[in-house]
Amino acid sequence: MAKKISFGLAALLLVGMVVMGATHAATLAGAGGAVPLWLCIPFAGLLLCVALCPLFCPDWWEHNQPLAVAFWSVVFLVPYGLMGGLGTAVETALECLIGDYLTFIVLLFGLFCVAGNISLEGDLAGSPRINVLLLLLGTVLSSWIGTTGASMLMVRPVIKMNAWRRHRSHIMVFFIFLISNMGGCLTPIGDPPLLMGFSRGIPFFWSLQLAPVLVFNAVILLTVFYWIDLRAYRKDIATGNIPDIRKPGTEIHIRGLHNLIFLVMIVAAVVVSGVLPTLPSFQNEAGEVIGIPIFGEVTLTIPALLEVVVILLAAFLSFKTTHVSVRKSNHFTWGAIQEVAVLFVGIFITMQPALMILTTMGGQLGLTHPAQMFWATGALSSFLDNTPTYLVFLTAACAQGATAGLTTTLGVVPVQMLSAISCGAVFMGANTYIGNAPNFMVKSISDENGIHMPSFFGYMFWSVRFLIPIFVLDTLIFFW
Repeated sequence: MAKKISFGLAALLLVGMVVMGATHAATLAGAGGAVPLWLCIPFAGLLLCVALCPLFCPDWWEHNQPLAVAFWSVVFLVPYGLMGGLGTAVETALECLIGDYLTFIVLLFGLFCVAGNISLEGDLAGSPRINVLLLLLGTVLSSWIGTTGASMLMVRPVIKMNAWRRHRSHIMVFFIFLISNMGGCLTPIGDPPLLMGFSRGIPFFWSLQLAPVLVFNAVILLTVFYWIDLRAYRKDIATGNIPDIRKPGTEIHIRGLHNLIFLVMIVAAVVVSGVLPTLPSFQNEAGEVIGIPIFGEVTLTIPALLEVVVILLAAFLSFKTTHVSVRKSNHFTWGAIQEVAVLFVGIFITMQPALMILTTMGGQLGLTHPAQMFWATGALSSFLDNTPTYLVFLTAACAQGATAGLTTTLGVVPVQMLSAISCGAVFMGANTYIGNAPNFMVKSISDENGIHMPSFFGYMFWSVRFLIPIFVLDTLIFFW
């Protein structure tokens, strides 16, 4: 009971932080057309449901997630429609769903399907050394096939190798830290914010300059993880949990390896969709990306449509060319993608007021130092979509009139300032389950496979203990 009370107090603290932040933004915005503060309440309410319902009413939550999402979405859209008109509310919802959510969920779906058709089998047993190597491999892959791609590719092998262990939730927590977030900082393929920067004129390989920060963080996290996992490993052995193989690692093989072709196909579709909008042939006379009109100003752009078609085709071909026994070996189910699809449609809709306030106030926050940009971008990326957050602060940085740095379509941005914004957006998505797309997916797949993952605030307790101190060191060493 005391544990539940502490989670409730933490929830109230989160709401207070959201309200205080929004109040500050609204105050700075002045009276001229600012989004009302109270429109952020549905977003905070949905976050509280995600955080507390699995603790206090898990059975109800499991069967009524769509109801909660619909409720909080309506609580935002109805007042917003009364204020600005029904057409405005409909256009905002459609812009969110067509412009952002569609490509987001299709990408997750495609990677979920393709990775689910790749099975790593053999006499494998998770141990501290093996797990460190797996996390390191996944971290490297994240920059080249994306954090989502690497997460979906690695999550089932890691779970399989450690299936014999009792204490293993910490493995998946550090998996989220490294593979689902930090590892994606080296290329625009790694994480959507960097792809957004690439489409704004930042060189493709510029992100490799962030390698020292990634190496520094990864070394610390992997060292800490090794000692935590070693202690848990010894507990497992002492309590009689022993792998049922005598010579682990002597026979390893991969089934469904041809699906790597479809994985590359998906990654290529994402990269191409980020490049095509910059080409004149995909722009109209006004310089806008051409597309299919949906409602009002809402348009499904041709690059986004091509991306969706290619990804769905890759998922279809993956299923048609892979034997069902591979998916059975992976314990493949649709539960994880269904949960993510339902929850994130509500998150995408209800966070719109917060993003509107951020967009309005981005240039007035007085953030002139890289350390400020690092924490501002990171703090908001922990709870909001890190792609628009990155773009808002990149625009604010380019508007400060710098004469030295990288030249983008938004203006000139100092290199250290860009590094701070990029690292904040990519790294601090690991602070919460909703900070980055694959975080919640990894949690759901882990839960499905019998791993008791921390609650929403329980996970934040891990991130505060192990990530925040590292981010403080990052600030002092790289961004001060």
